[in-house]
Amino acid sequence: MASISFKDVRKTYDNGVTVIEGLNLDIKDKEFVVLVGPSGCGKSTTLRMIAGLESVTDGELYIGDRLINAVPPKERDIAMVFQNYALYPHMSVYKNMAFALTLQKEKKDVIDQKVHEAAKILGLEEYLDRKPKALSGGQRQRVALGRAMVRNPSVFLLDEPLSNLDAKLRTEMRSQISKLHQRLGTTFVYVTHDQVEAMTMGDRICVMDKGVIQQFDTPQALYDNPCNLFVAGFIGSPQMNFIDAVVEKDGDGYALKFGETSLASTRSELADYVGKTVVVGVRPEDLHFEKEYYKGSNVVKAKVDLDEMMGSETLLYLTYGDAKMIAKVPSPCPVHTGDDAEIAVNVDKLHVFDKETEEAIYN
Repeated sequence: MASISFKDVRKTYDNGVTVIEGLNLDIKDKEFVVLVGPSGCGKSTTLRMIAGLESVTDGELYIGDRLINAVPPKERDIAMVFQNYALYPHMSVYKNMAFALTLQKEKKDVIDQKVHEAAKILGLEEYLDRKPKALSGGQRQRVALGRAMVRNPSVFLLDEPLSNLDAKLRTEMRSQISKLHQRLGTTFVYVTHDQVEAMTMGDRICVMDKGVIQQFDTPQALYDNPCNLFVAGFIGSPQMNFIDAVVEKDGDGYALKFGETSLASTRSELADYVGKTVVVGVRPEDLHFEKEYYKGSNVVKAKVDLDEMMGSETLLYLTYGDAKMIAKVPSPCPVHTGDDAEIAVNVDKLHVFDKETEEAIYN
């Protein structure tokens, strides 16, 4: 079993700074979990504690049923892939991939078999005699993955492995890493600040901020039901639009009013917020020009500051009073930079948050 469990884990450095406070996290055996969040949120520290490169100040950390707080890194049955590849420049690809097995005094024929198997899976067979400097960034990253693979560890740890690659290579390597996880059937823990990577790769995503888990769920659940403003703003590209609105009673339902716009809601969760200001979240893809979405006064009359044609979609950067909004609409778009636009809000897809606590009222 290669499940991973954090039980009330805290990490405090010698200077007294606490970066992880009371972390409770359970990663299942063979699961692909992504730790995501802004720089300094504690995701890499969490990964390094699993690897044994950072000590646990308080609490308990388990791999399977084994408490590993005091277990040296080499005895944890983990393999780590770093952001900067960490390859030995004077060694060939073959020797880089075989290095850990050589240290373990594995038989030469076993080493040769494992290296060639990994090289075949990763498309590196023709590069085994080359030095790292003769490889592209994507090829070096595959070598780093291969070096981890040959050890057949129970846990793979990947610390922002794609951040040094260009956009095309990142997309290619994302699919390769996902396929590798399926093929190997081991536990993967992947750290990134890129929420697109997180959404496309993870079985579950752990969203962190300031050393605290904000939400741990599937990509779809995070997108559809963010638990607070932070998660709502972090998950989704472009990020969710946020607008302050006043809750008013409207017949049997409620109205969320901002400027000239009134968004109808029948949700009973708003009963306690009548007369109060809440934060309405609208995803860019839930703003529409299609006529079926024009219902009542749910229309925003905005100025188009910029239109960005992205191929099949166009991003519109809008100003509405003091608020800024982004709309993602199908191309070709009926409005352009400098135009006035009337765009409808899909009221069935609203996210509403408490302005003080920033917790979700409803999604």
